[in-house]
Amino acid sequence: MPAPELHIKRYLITGLLAFIPVWITWVVFKFVFTLLAGVGAPLVTGIIELIGLRILGRVDRLLERLPLVHTINGGVKKLMTLMRNKPGGTQRVVLIDFPSPQLKSVGFVTRTFIDAAGREIAAVYVPTTPNPTGGYLELVPTERLIATDWSMDQAMAFIVSGGAVGPEQLPDVEGAPVRVVEATNRIAS
Repeated sequence: MPAPELHIKRYLITGLLAFIPVWITWVVFKFVFTLLAGVGAPLVTGIIELIGLRILGRVDRLLERLPLVHTINGGVKKLMTLMRNKPGGTQRVVLIDFPSPQLKSVGFVTRTFIDAAGREIAAVYVPTTPNPTGGYLELVPTERLIATDWSMDQAMAFIVSGGAVGPEQLPDVEGAPVRVVEATNRIAS
């Protein structure tokens, strides 16, 4: 009767001999695929960009012809342009009292105007978490806005992550920065 070490060696060698062809096939396939992808990538990228631009242009022209869709599509395009641009002038990231005076929400000032009483009012878009394409439009007197030094990217990261990613400091209602501290869960005993 063969020794147990001999059985282990035999099974190990059999396993390696069965695995080596699969591994070599994978290495060769990966090499060839990577080589072909590298050679064809600029061509494929160019074709996709050209076709993609044409398709987007056609879809955009189609949407411009539909009355209700045209209005919504135009507003969404303006909002997306606002989000891509750096905040400047009236377009900035703020905190507002929303949904109640005790709570604060991150918002984007999209424009300001003067109301009938002569007060300066800001149109503030308050996006929802985690999908910022849905949200609320709030009309807020500019004296009630809490200014931040956040970039649009920082604010969007904060919103999309549900507050997990974002700047280290939040402005206080009086304007003094407040350090953001991670809360720990405590179990009452």
